[in-house]
Amino acid sequence: MCNRHEVSTLRLHPATQILVWCALVAAMQFLPATRMLISGGFVLFLAFMFSRQKLRQLLRRTRWFMISLWLIYAYSIPGQALFDSIFSPTREGLMSGGLQSMRLLVALAGLAMLLDRLHRQHLMAGLYSLLLPLQCLGLSRERLAVRLALTLHYAEVGMLRPSSWKDSLRSLTSEDKELKTENKTMELSVCRFALQDALLLLGAVLLLWRAMR
Repeated sequence: MCNRHEVSTLRLHPATQILVWCALVAAMQFLPATRMLISGGFVLFLAFMFSRQKLRQLLRRTRWFMISLWLIYAYSIPGQALFDSIFSPTREGLMSGGLQSMRLLVALAGLAMLLDRLHRQHLMAGLYSLLLPLQCLGLSRERLAVRLALTLHYAEVGMLRPSSWKDSLRSLTSEDKELKTENKTMELSVCRFALQDALLLLGAVLLLWRAMR
């Protein structure tokens, strides 16, 4: 069961912040290499200044994935060999892998700032607003928002928790038990869109449009 009540504790609507993060991730895919590195460096600087701890946690949990991504590009893209050996990666592959790793770093930096600003209730409020079109199909956006928010919450907890893979598997059973014993009534905070939300969304659309040109 989900109860709704209005809140105005955030300067920006949660849905606006989620959409801006999505626009940032999409824009990084279209920007040329030089502009992407400059813009990405600025986003990483902001994340390091305002969400340093969460960024470090996210990077620590995803470091092997980024290294694997870089190596896959380095050895799968044809080009000039870095050194004279059959096991040599290519220069083009290393460059492409570095750019993809940078895009992933920017996405994680934006996600760190987003998760630092939005707690579970705010995250549910943002998803609730974004799922409005599904209501026309007869679907319950309250249930979908709660389920998505809980999924993202436990994914974040699992990513930030310093544990081994055995502990992660063991925690799945305990988290299921916690969900069953929790109160079945949850509060859903409904926020109102304001002028600053419209301006920020307009800026995000212009940024994405400029990146795609």
